[in-house]
Amino acid sequence: MPDRALSFGARAETYERFRPGYPPELFDLVREYAGGPVTSALEIGAGTGKATRLFAGQGVAVTATDPDGAMLAELRKHVRAAGVRTVRASLEDLRPGLRRYGLVYAVAALHWTDPEGRWARVAALLEPAGVFASAGGQVRPADPAVTEAVRAARAPFLESDEVPSPDGTPPGDAMQWPGTELRRAGSAWFGGVRQVVIDRRLAMSADEYTGYLSTVSAYAALPAHEREQVFHRIARVLPARVEIVADLVVHLARRR
Repeated sequence: MPDRALSFGARAETYERFRPGYPPELFDLVREYAGGPVTSALEIGAGTGKATRLFAGQGVAVTATDPDGAMLAELRKHVRAAGVRTVRASLEDLRPGLRRYGLVYAVAALHWTDPEGRWARVAALLEPAGVFASAGGQVRPADPAVTEAVRAARAPFLESDEVPSPDGTPPGDAMQWPGTELRRAGSAWFGGVRQVVIDRRLAMSADEYTGYLSTVSAYAALPAHEREQVFHRIARVLPARVEIVADLVVHLARRR
């Protein structure tokens, strides 16, 4: 797992405070695709439980996994549903036993998993005909002028703050990753690949937006003095209120 994947724990409280949660439409999409009740799920890369609380709030018994103990500790502060169990483990650490799940899902986390054997591992955790779901997307200012001002402010330190597509799929292609990979490497285990976009428009104060950026792995990986400088430069170019595009790209597939 790349070092950036384990850069979040030191900022677990900040992550919980500034990362946006997830809308009910995400669970509705999963339930509609499943074609019936979703009662048990394993979550890959649960973090502080932003998605965990959505699924657990719908009565799903969730096993929330994450390789970072600090992130899981923060999750346990905020997610108190009786049906939630936490396990400190990456996807690669999980060993299928007698337990299989009706749903395996990852929200803003799948790109941190090892592509080698990824789909065989996920399939082994699912019941026959079980559902896999992944959701993620970039969070960016809605105003192109603000986006450009932020890009120019960070340029001396970072060329980009985005996580590139793991398989190199261009942003404009109709099918995005991991749907592309599911149709290729994952096709022996999964079928019925579907992609749906949930439109989200949010608003943050300038402080909230720089707080959000402090949870992005590209900034977290910078030396502390550079991180302080880049956030100071970005704060200077932000309006008091930042309109945000935070669309969720959702991928669904069914275990063969």
